Amino acid sequence: MEFNTSWASPSNIALVKYWGKKPERVQLPSNSSISFTLSHCKTITHLKYKEGTDLSIKVTLDEKDEPSFIPKIEQFIKRISHVFPFVTSGEYEVNTTNSFPHSSGIASSASGLSALALCICDIATKKGLLNSKDFYQTASILSRLGSGSASRSVFGPLSVWGEHLAFDGSSDEFAIPYTNASAIFNNYCDTILLVHKGQKSVSSSVGHNLVDNHPFANARFRQASQNMSEIKRALESADIDKFIAIVESEALTLHSLMMSSNPYFILMKPNTLKIINAIWEKRKISKEKWCFTLDAGANVHFLYPSEDKEMAIQFIENELKQYCENGAFIHDCVGSGPEKIA
Repeated sequence: MEFNTSWASPSNIALVKYWGKKPERVQLPSNSSISFTLSHCKTITHLKYKEGTDLSIKVTLDEKDEPSFIPKIEQFIKRISHVFPFVTSGEYEVNTTNSFPHSSGIASSASGLSALALCICDIATKKGLLNSKDFYQTASILSRLGSGSASRSVFGPLSVWGEHLAFDGSSDEFAIPYTNASAIFNNYCDTILLVHKGQKSVSSSVGHNLVDNHPFANARFRQASQNMSEIKRALESADIDKFIAIVESEALTLHSLMMSSNPYFILMKPNTLKIINAIWEKRKISKEKWCFTLDAGANVHFLYPSEDKEMAIQFIENELKQYCENGAFIHDCVGSGPEKIA
């Protein structure tokens, strides 16, 4: 029997960062995290699956064969086989495309693996193995087994992954939607300033593993837990000043962990720092409540309320664009999560 399904799933940007995994089980976070779900930066995946006795996988990215993706999908299938045993055999044709440049520092693994997980859950539903009530939670579990941050892409506008007492229903196994934020945060803008479009020198998986023996690990996990409680209060009370303080501190803490691990490494570039300083200077002079965050890479996520969009775009064009590779940036905003494509 043959099944066809298509899903679009967004990337996300963490506000409180997940960095480090529990060693005893696959893809469980050492600390909880919360993220903005993006709207425009997403992966669209079309999956054709034909039942069979052997496993075969074909992958195309932007309509071009991409055999380098096959080992990661094979690993993903192996990890989720205890949830849906049928996945270990059959013919897979995975056609995927990103609305943003691959390896541009936007979390393509989060959007890509969550899109694939949603497709597999859709097939499981058609096979009578999954009901609609459990669909998105199961999709988040599967996504997590592919990429930890992918678990958060299943929900919007904000999503929490990792057990934390301040967030009812939170779990290490799957993400949950967070819907109690003040309205101003539900359509916040995120312009991704592309300082460096190439592959990172050190993968996120390697970086996570280096936290195991990091001298500051326990202090970091305590800090993250406290920041989760504080950002919850900031989001619910529309305290943008507190939001800025937490989000920027979290971004710099993430990179300080990289720079103090063994072996140590630096993913920021000189222009990353120039953009950060320009944002700080603008906030100091003009009192605009704009801020930045960073993922595990050189690019800068410039965050600002939607009501400031016109002024922020002018600031990008006049001052920040010069620090981007070939002047490249992507305007995005907080979104509502994935969607099934007819």
